[in-house]
Amino acid sequence: MKKWKKLLLASLACSAALSVSAPANAAYSLNPEVTTATTSLITASQIGVLKYENQAAEFARQANKDAIVVMSFGTTYKENRTKTIEATVKDIERAHPGVKVVTAFTSHIIINRIAENEGIHYPTPEQALENLKSEGYNRVSLVSLDVIPGMEYDYNKAIFHNYKDQFKAMTLGTSLMYWQGQEEQADDVEAFIKALFTDIKKPSKNSAVLLMAHGTPQPANAYYSVIQAKLDEMGYKNVYVYTVEGWPSLETVIPKLKANKIKNVTLVPIMMVAGDHANNDMAGDEDDSHKTILTNEGFKVSAYLHGLGENKAIRGLYVEHANDAWNALQNAE
Repeated sequence: MKKWKKLLLASLACSAALSVSAPANAAYSLNPEVTTATTSLITASQIGVLKYENQAAEFARQANKDAIVVMSFGTTYKENRTKTIEATVKDIERAHPGVKVVTAFTSHIIINRIAENEGIHYPTPEQALENLKSEGYNRVSLVSLDVIPGMEYDYNKAIFHNYKDQFKAMTLGTSLMYWQGQEEQADDVEAFIKALFTDIKKPSKNSAVLLMAHGTPQPANAYYSVIQAKLDEMGYKNVYVYTVEGWPSLETVIPKLKANKIKNVTLVPIMMVAGDHANNDMAGDEDDSHKTILTNEGFKVSAYLHGLGENKAIRGLYVEHANDAWNALQNAE
């Protein structure tokens, strides 16, 4: 390990009385020589799976009662929700038999629409934690179904920090893509690409695959450039990433398609659910849909209308991330 890395990275050897959050499994840790880390240094070093152990006397006397909260943006597409979000939650449940697993949606609009149209009431993460607390659960593992650590994942982190001191212990897992193979960590981007192409084919000659992501105003939008770089490095020729609401856009990709004499294009959403963006923005018949724009540019266009949650290999990666968060919780004292 490099000398500078030893100076910067973390085992938060801080006094237990401080009741601070500490990195856990799949995370960095401060050098053991750092025995008087400030709160700011501790906060800055919280990378990867987050873990908090509450040292308050009231919790020390309590027997452990553990639960998992799976957090997703949600979708109003009922059939797709069953094939993606619910299928992933079931896989997590199978990996943790006997453990209470709660599904929570972060979109209040989606929660309200599902309640109105289906009579099903999904809790927000805040409501899920309040309910668990009232039922006597005192240790909770939070699991994210986000694709990248963007704005929605920041919401999950806010939930962790706002509620951690109300429980005996709490952990938060990482998004589907988080680590990039740096500093001896896993390469989540490479694992994602390999899993994705278990369900879709590499493009043949004169063809291309366009991976449509959401995009975010948060700096994590840079993950899309990382995905593109990794695709190129792994030899996935004529596979391009673009976003609905961000950079790179479809307009960024079209000149590349023409330069490479592409004739056939397959549109693939890299979102948990093939919902409104996939069915309308990507594959709709409106004049401004991606399918229509590309058709008007002279390409033959087809759409793969399946969310990431329908991919068994992708669900397996989510289960692995859930396991990381759960293992960190089990390692809490």
